Amino acid sequence: MARFTPEGQGIGFAVLGGAFSEGIDLPGERLIGAFVATLGLPPFDDFNEALKARLQARFGRGDDYAYRVPGLIKVVQAAGRVIRGPEDRGTVVLMDDRFARPEVRARLPVWWQLPGTLGDAGGPTHTAGPSSGPASQH
Repeated sequence: MARFTPEGQGIGFAVLGGAFSEGIDLPGERLIGAFVATLGLPPFDDFNEALKARLQARFGRGDDYAYRVPGLIKVVQAAGRVIRGPEDRGTVVLMDDRFARPEVRARLPVWWQLPGTLGDAGGPTHTAGPSSGPASQH
């Protein structure tokens, strides 16, 4: 963390949901971009499968509530490391082709839903700051 100085620009490599996901504030140009290489889905295990079954029975959307939404929350948090306030600008590249799927795109913040933003890897890419539109929770 000491390498992210006010005078520099940096690229960080971190695991979604790891120590870099919360409590890190690198405003301005300290961190100018993030590459997200996965949906950040929770592990496929007995607990999450039981949760999925229960949520499916109760709400009819078990996969969304047990896997997709928690994973995409981590993705949005990773983008939040780059864009922390109204003056911040940066680039967030979503590299997994699953980001292009309608069921995933529908759960990303509304201001990420721009036409013509599919990157070479099949996922949406967007250079933005908060002025690109309001953030939305799904």
